[in-house]
Amino acid sequence: MTGNISRRHALKAGVGALALVAAPTIVRAQAKEIVIGGAASHKPWVESIVQPFFEKKYACKIVYEGTRSLVNLEKMQKNKGSQYLSVVQMDDPVMILAVKEDLLEKLTPDKVPNLANIRPDAVHMDGMWANYLAPWQGIAYNKNVLPNGVASWGDVWDAKFKGRVILPSLQNTEGLANLFMASHLASGKPMSEAEKDTDAGFKQLARLKPNLLTVYTQMPQAFNLLEQGEAWVIVGALSSYALERKAAGAPIDLAAPKEGIFASPSGICMVKGAPAPALAHAYINEMLGAEVQGKISAPTFALPTNKSVAPPAGMPTNATMHSIDWAFVAENRNEWVKRWDREMAI
Repeated sequence: MTGNISRRHALKAGVGALALVAAPTIVRAQAKEIVIGGAASHKPWVESIVQPFFEKKYACKIVYEGTRSLVNLEKMQKNKGSQYLSVVQMDDPVMILAVKEDLLEKLTPDKVPNLANIRPDAVHMDGMWANYLAPWQGIAYNKNVLPNGVASWGDVWDAKFKGRVILPSLQNTEGLANLFMASHLASGKPMSEAEKDTDAGFKQLARLKPNLLTVYTQMPQAFNLLEQGEAWVIVGALSSYALERKAAGAPIDLAAPKEGIFASPSGICMVKGAPAPALAHAYINEMLGAEVQGKISAPTFALPTNKSVAPPAGMPTNATMHSIDWAFVAENRNEWVKRWDREMAI
């Protein structure tokens, strides 16, 4: 009997053996999970829009840890060689630091096909990271006080704005746009040259001090002052916050002045040594894809980076978009912050 097993018994035994071998794979597939590090402010739309879409499509679980970009960098540093984060969404200046510490894996079109559909200016350092959205910076204003908005960045130096202007600190990423625009206004140089002439920018910003109400590091408090009318403008405000407040009924709007607006892009990267790398690449690919960007650009009040996705209604379509040289920022920012603290104290 033992030496003469029938074909039926052999097939049954084979199926059973295969089932036992396959069972761990099935369990692993059912328990598939990916941990994403990102901004705390992004958590609502990630969990309500991106997460359901991705989990359904890939039969997996997303865990989203919302915090600040520098905290995500610290997590990658501390866990180098044994990472638990697979993907991180963070500010471009912090991406530079992560690249320098060899914490990121380069994105390539073979693993992230949608990379080919992203605007060239939204792919950085030959694919070390890419931008999935571009919130933009302009001038937020109180509509009750300034019903016609703000036509030029230079307008806020007018004496009528005395004590009514709010600036973000240079410690905040959004504060950099004001330094570069001030350089442009003072020197008349094209923006690509003006952002290298920061001495002219600091001198121009110092002339704005009589008009300053305050300089903020915490955005919500600044917008409270704007909405109450105590401040008239926040210069260098982010669309992702200003237009959200407008949509919630606040009496404010965001101007795209004639000199142009600044891209304040949201970056996404692959952590080097990431768990579940195939799932991580899939997540990044979806975030760069037309379907997801079409879903998230309107509720995040940001411009898409996928070339096939039209800007949401109400977004500026004809304004000049200025990009920032983040590598240059990384080299000089510490000194700029020190000078800012010395010269812009009020």
